[in-house]
Amino acid sequence: MTTGHVFIGTSLDGFIARRNHDIAWLTDYPTQGEDHGFAAHMAGVDAVVMGRGTYATIKDMRPWPYDKPVVVLSRSLAQTDVPAELADKVEIMQASPAVAMDRFAGRGWTRVYVDGGNVIQSFLRAGLIEDLVISRIPVLIGEGISLFGALDADVALEHLHSKAFDSGLVQSTYRVKR
Repeated sequence: MTTGHVFIGTSLDGFIARRNHDIAWLTDYPTQGEDHGFAAHMAGVDAVVMGRGTYATIKDMRPWPYDKPVVVLSRSLAQTDVPAELADKVEIMQASPAVAMDRFAGRGWTRVYVDGGNVIQSFLRAGLIEDLVISRIPVLIGEGISLFGALDADVALEHLHSKAFDSGLVQSTYRVKR
Protein backbone atom coordinates (compact mmCIF):
# COMPACT_ATOMS: atom_id res chain seq x y z
CA MET A 1 0.00 0.00 0.00
CA THR A 2 1.17 3.50 -0.80
CA THR A 3 1.32 5.93 2.11
CA GLY A 4 1.10 9.72 2.07
CA HIS A 5 3.64 11.91 3.87
CA VAL A 6 3.36 15.66 4.42
CA PHE A 7 6.32 18.05 4.71
CA ILE A 8 5.19 21.66 4.73
CA GLY A 9 6.00 25.10 6.08
CA THR A 10 3.44 27.42 7.62
CA SER A 11 3.50 30.89 9.04
CA LEU A 12 3.24 31.00 12.82
CA ASP A 13 -0.43 31.88 12.37
CA GLY A 14 -1.03 28.71 10.33
CA PHE A 15 -1.05 29.87 6.71
CA ILE A 16 0.75 28.14 3.83
CA ALA A 17 0.46 31.09 1.43
CA ARG A 18 -1.03 34.54 1.15
CA ARG A 19 -4.50 34.77 -0.40
CA ASN A 20 -2.86 35.55 -3.76
CA HIS A 21 -0.77 32.32 -3.38
CA ASP A 22 2.42 34.31 -2.72
CA ILE A 23 4.95 32.28 -0.71
CA ALA A 24 7.85 34.77 -0.72
CA TRP A 25 7.64 34.97 3.09
CA LEU A 26 8.58 31.25 3.03
CA THR A 27 10.98 31.04 0.09
CA ASP A 28 12.87 34.19 1.15
CA TYR A 29 13.16 33.11 4.78
CA PRO A 30 16.85 33.11 5.86
CA THR A 31 17.61 29.43 6.50
CA GLN A 32 21.22 29.99 7.64
CA GLY A 33 22.24 27.12 5.35
CA GLU A 34 19.89 24.59 6.97
CA ASP A 35 17.66 22.45 4.76
CA HIS A 36 15.46 21.56 7.75
CA GLY A 37 15.34 17.89 6.74
CA PHE A 38 13.90 18.42 3.27
CA ALA A 39 16.61 16.45 1.46
CA ALA A 40 16.15 13.49 3.79
CA HIS A 41 12.38 13.71 3.33
CA MET A 42 12.73 13.70 -0.46
CA ALA A 43 15.18 10.79 -0.31
CA GLY A 44 12.47 8.78 1.45
CA VAL A 45 9.66 9.25 -1.09
CA ASP A 46 9.04 7.92 -4.58
CA ALA A 47 7.06 10.86 -5.95
CA VAL A 48 5.29 14.13 -5.16
CA VAL A 49 1.53 14.69 -5.48
CA MET A 50 0.09 18.20 -5.39
CA GLY A 51 -2.90 20.16 -6.55
CA ARG A 52 -3.35 22.71 -9.29
CA GLY A 53 -2.90 25.67 -6.92
CA THR A 54 0.45 24.48 -5.59
CA TYR A 55 1.61 23.59 -9.09
CA ALA A 56 0.64 27.08 -10.35
CA THR A 57 2.69 28.59 -7.53
CA ILE A 58 5.86 26.60 -8.29
CA LYS A 59 5.71 25.78 -12.01
CA ASP A 60 8.00 28.65 -12.98
CA MET A 61 10.68 27.93 -10.37
CA ARG A 62 14.07 27.28 -11.92
CA PRO A 63 15.88 25.17 -11.27
CA TRP A 64 12.92 22.82 -10.94
CA PRO A 65 12.85 21.89 -7.23
CA TYR A 66 12.08 18.17 -7.57
CA ASP A 67 14.12 15.24 -8.84
CA LYS A 68 11.21 12.84 -8.28
CA PRO A 69 8.12 12.47 -10.48
CA VAL A 70 5.45 15.10 -9.75
CA VAL A 71 1.76 14.29 -10.16
CA VAL A 72 -0.66 17.21 -10.23
CA LEU A 73 -4.23 16.33 -9.32
CA SER A 74 -6.48 18.60 -11.35
CA ARG A 75 -9.85 18.57 -13.07
CA SER A 76 -9.01 21.73 -15.04
CA LEU A 77 -5.48 21.12 -16.34
CA ALA A 78 -4.42 18.78 -19.13
CA GLN A 79 -1.01 17.31 -19.86
CA THR A 80 -0.71 19.81 -22.72
CA ASP A 81 -0.71 22.61 -20.11
CA VAL A 82 2.68 21.43 -18.81
CA PRO A 83 5.62 23.36 -20.30
CA ALA A 84 7.79 21.27 -22.64
CA GLU A 85 10.81 21.47 -20.31
CA LEU A 86 8.74 19.83 -17.53
CA ALA A 87 6.85 17.29 -19.67
CA ASP A 88 9.01 14.38 -18.48
CA LYS A 89 8.82 15.56 -14.85
CA VAL A 90 5.16 16.53 -14.32
CA GLU A 91 2.05 14.45 -14.94
CA ILE A 92 -1.50 15.79 -14.77
CA MET A 93 -3.96 13.30 -13.30
CA GLN A 94 -7.71 13.53 -12.80
CA ALA A 95 -8.35 11.25 -9.84
CA SER A 96 -9.63 11.19 -6.30
CA PRO A 97 -7.01 10.69 -3.58
CA ALA A 98 -7.93 6.99 -3.23
CA VAL A 99 -7.77 6.35 -6.97
CA ALA A 100 -4.49 8.25 -7.25
CA MET A 101 -2.96 6.19 -4.44
CA ASP A 102 -4.11 2.97 -6.16
CA ARG A 103 -2.44 4.13 -9.37
CA PHE A 104 0.73 5.01 -7.45
CA ALA A 105 0.74 1.55 -5.86
CA GLY A 106 0.44 0.06 -9.36
CA ARG A 107 3.63 1.90 -10.28
CA GLY A 108 5.42 0.40 -7.27
CA TRP A 109 5.51 3.67 -5.35
CA THR A 110 5.29 3.05 -1.60
CA ARG A 111 5.75 6.56 -0.15
CA VAL A 112 4.39 9.73 -1.71
CA TYR A 113 5.03 13.33 -0.61
CA VAL A 114 1.61 15.02 -0.40
CA ASP A 115 1.89 18.80 -0.87
CA GLY A 116 -0.52 21.73 -1.02
CA GLY A 117 -3.36 22.75 1.24
CA ASN A 118 -6.35 21.33 -0.63
CA VAL A 119 -4.59 18.10 -1.51
CA ILE A 120 -3.36 17.59 2.06
CA GLN A 121 -6.89 18.25 3.32
CA SER A 122 -8.46 15.80 0.85
CA PHE A 123 -5.89 13.09 1.61
CA LEU A 124 -6.47 13.60 5.36
CA ARG A 125 -10.24 13.28 4.88
CA ALA A 126 -9.66 10.05 2.93
CA GLY A 127 -7.38 8.64 5.66
CA LEU A 128 -4.36 8.49 3.34
CA ILE A 129 -1.81 10.50 5.34
CA GLU A 130 0.66 8.54 7.48
CA ASP A 131 2.56 11.46 9.01
CA LEU A 132 3.02 15.20 8.89
CA VAL A 133 6.16 17.30 9.30
CA ILE A 134 5.04 20.87 9.90
CA SER A 135 7.65 23.63 10.02
CA ARG A 136 6.46 26.85 11.65
CA ILE A 137 8.22 29.90 10.25
CA PRO A 138 8.46 32.75 12.79
CA VAL A 139 6.45 35.22 10.77
CA LEU A 140 2.85 36.38 11.06
CA ILE A 141 1.16 37.11 7.74
CA GLY A 142 -2.29 37.85 9.19
CA GLU A 143 -4.40 36.10 6.59
CA GLY A 144 -3.99 33.68 3.76
CA ILE A 145 -4.57 30.08 2.77
CA SER A 146 -4.87 27.86 5.82
CA LEU A 147 -3.09 24.52 5.96
CA PHE A 148 -6.11 22.80 7.45
CA GLY A 149 -9.76 23.14 6.56
CA ALA A 150 -13.04 21.52 7.47
CA LEU A 151 -12.97 17.82 8.29
CA ASP A 152 -15.82 15.32 8.62
CA ALA A 153 -14.34 14.07 11.89
CA ASP A 154 -11.44 14.80 14.20
CA VAL A 155 -8.05 13.55 13.02
CA ALA A 156 -6.10 12.41 16.07
CA LEU A 157 -2.34 12.92 15.85
CA GLU A 158 0.51 11.51 17.89
CA HIS A 159 3.32 14.00 18.47
CA LEU A 160 6.61 12.26 17.68
CA HIS A 161 9.08 15.10 18.20
CA SER A 162 9.81 18.78 17.70
CA LYS A 163 13.03 20.52 16.85
CA ALA A 164 14.03 24.17 16.94
CA PHE A 165 16.56 25.27 14.33
CA ASP A 166 19.09 28.09 14.62
CA SER A 167 17.17 29.90 11.88
CA GLY A 168 14.21 30.20 14.29
CA LEU A 169 12.03 27.68 12.51
CA VAL A 170 10.32 25.09 14.77
CA GLN A 171 9.48 21.76 13.18
CA SER A 172 7.08 19.19 14.61
CA THR A 173 6.46 15.67 13.40
CA TYR A 174 3.13 13.92 13.93
CA ARG A 175 1.83 10.44 13.11
CA VAL A 176 -1.84 10.11 12.20
CA LYS A 177 -3.51 7.79 14.72
CA ARG A 178 -5.62 5.04 13.20
